[in-house]
Amino acid sequence: MAQSTLPPSGSISPQNPQGETHQISRAAGLIGAATFCSRILGFLRDIILANLFGANAAADAFYIAYRIPNLLRELFAEGSMSSAFIPVFTEYHSTRSKEEAWELASAAFTTLLTLVTIVTLLGILAAPSLVWFLAPGLHKDTAQLATTTLLTQIMFPYLLFVSLAALSMGILNALRSFAIPALAPVFFNICVIVFALAISPAFDQPIIAVAIGIVVGGLAQFLMQLPGLHKKGCSLSWNFHPTHPGVKRMGVLLIPTLLGLAVTQINLTISTILASYFEGGPTYLFYAMRLIQFPLGIFGVAMATAILPSLSAHAAKGAHDELRATVNFGLRMVFFIILPSMAGLMLLRTPIIHLFFEHGAFSALDTIGTASALLGFSVGLWAFASYRILAVAFYSLQDTRTPATIAIISVGINIGLSLWLMNPFAHTGLALAAGLAAISQTVMLATMLSQRLQGLLWKTLGASLARTGIALLPMIGLCIWIASLPVWQEAGQSLPKMAWFLLAIGGSVLGYFGVHQLLHSDELMHLKLMVQRRLPKQSSQ
Repeated sequence: MAQSTLPPSGSISPQNPQGETHQISRAAGLIGAATFCSRILGFLRDIILANLFGANAAADAFYIAYRIPNLLRELFAEGSMSSAFIPVFTEYHSTRSKEEAWELASAAFTTLLTLVTIVTLLGILAAPSLVWFLAPGLHKDTAQLATTTLLTQIMFPYLLFVSLAALSMGILNALRSFAIPALAPVFFNICVIVFALAISPAFDQPIIAVAIGIVVGGLAQFLMQLPGLHKKGCSLSWNFHPTHPGVKRMGVLLIPTLLGLAVTQINLTISTILASYFEGGPTYLFYAMRLIQFPLGIFGVAMATAILPSLSAHAAKGAHDELRATVNFGLRMVFFIILPSMAGLMLLRTPIIHLFFEHGAFSALDTIGTASALLGFSVGLWAFASYRILAVAFYSLQDTRTPATIAIISVGINIGLSLWLMNPFAHTGLALAAGLAAISQTVMLATMLSQRLQGLLWKTLGASLARTGIALLPMIGLCIWIASLPVWQEAGQSLPKMAWFLLAIGGSVLGYFGVHQLLHSDELMHLKLMVQRRLPKQSSQ
């Protein structure tokens, strides 16, 4: 995407299509579309794994083992890496020569490669101790403990490849190139699916093939971004320079960012540790969170990714009015999509899991367990999504300490709630604790950001939420009716069930957007304008 001169106005009006918010929406739409493809494949991957392994001991071992590199992936990669890299690289790219910007990118690449390689090797060696600590519920089952340790050692190199992929994504996003990084996870999911279906039958323990597929998928996620970097004129070379001023600044930003953005993964890791005491608990939590991540990744994370370069540009200029308006716009658009997604997941949780997962080794009891976990997580879906917007606003101001401090408080809240709720509600209490902790974290962060920016245009945001609340009413009624039908308690009848499910989705979409149309919703008008302006371009290509 070519960079354009941004207008000084922070207007969020849809009648200003060349404004900053239109540019953000187009980027978020592009990221969301690419992420949708990835999430569909990820959803198919999860269905295949559920069909092959259900919620048995092998599945629990796999998801406990996968949680370890996945936590570190969030620490070293993904949001934390982009949030530390983009503000510094954007400043270099905007105010210094191109050679200096690429020198910074190479220094960051080499430093990250060296650091994560060391962490990966140490992780492989320390895997037995890590698993012993993270899966206390498996201490009495030596065979499952050994399997979990082996899977952890196999999957640790995934951390190295996905970290390099995240840095590549940060470079491309800083240059306003969003499609290639957003499509990279598609190749990850393809690799895992191929290894699960075609290669796992050749193994005595089929789950090991899936673990190998995770590593190969991480490598593919990195390699497919290299042509995009080359097209942008970025040739990453070996330049071990950890004392480079830009790398040192990124390190200062990264350290507290690790905790700030990784708090969701930290809380999920805590939940997984405690869930190891309940048979099937780790698997139920994994599949439930995967469903939560479907709308969260498609729009919540997409909007946060698209908005960070713009926020960084506003912060660099000291344009706090524009920054405040951009944050407000991001929150409005996130709530516009996330709140109906939240309602749909809560009300249709059993039909969704029954229809798509209850096959093969995945039983009706597993459906009940996963559905209850999904309900617990769904309570905090709006907070998971809006927290990303609020956090990147702080990072654009190069303030990483405030989100980190609040994250520490959130982890403490999650631990306290988990210990309180796990006895009466088992794994469902752990999911609910994570959702409530996310809500508390988001409320605290919004309060602090509002004080920092002297308000977040609360009146505009409140009016948007009121319109969304009214628009949700017909959707809620339809979903409650369809979810209560006896067909979901019966075996077979896949076609009628799919028909009812499609009716629920289609009717909800029509009802929700129809009410917004009657209310002349700004968010809907902006969304329609964005789609209309993209269609002619796509049809002419």
